Amino acid sequence: MRQAFHEIVITTRERGLTEFTHLIQKWLAEHQFQNGLMTLHLRHTSASLLIQENADPDVRRDLDAFFKRLVPDGDRLFVHTAEGDDDMPAHIRTALTAVNLSIPVHNGRMVLGTWQGIYLWEHRTHAHSRRVVLHFIGE
Repeated sequence: MRQAFHEIVITTRERGLTEFTHLIQKWLAEHQFQNGLMTLHLRHTSASLLIQENADPDVRRDLDAFFKRLVPDGDRLFVHTAEGDDDMPAHIRTALTAVNLSIPVHNGRMVLGTWQGIYLWEHRTHAHSRRVVLHFIGE
């Protein structure tokens, strides 16, 4: 049984989804991991992780549009606006999604569906550097 930790930094440009499946697969290949479990943890409270379709960009656009309607920036309901109108909405969007993912690894590859990719979803309206911790346990 082996286990390893690694941290990657993903730079976002603005609110939206950034696919980084290839970075995880590259790390798995470099260490020749074969079978086990990959856990991802995002070390932030205003962004999230998700597995989503990576073929049609309209899916990502529609997700953003839905969340924009569900949790609008600048809503007068929110008291926490220390970093701007998008501050509290970003925290709520994170609470509604996830900061952790677990993905099985088989024969050196993550077990994902044909159209599935791993994304960091930036919920703030401007650029950030986001840290994702990878933890593999297996062989």
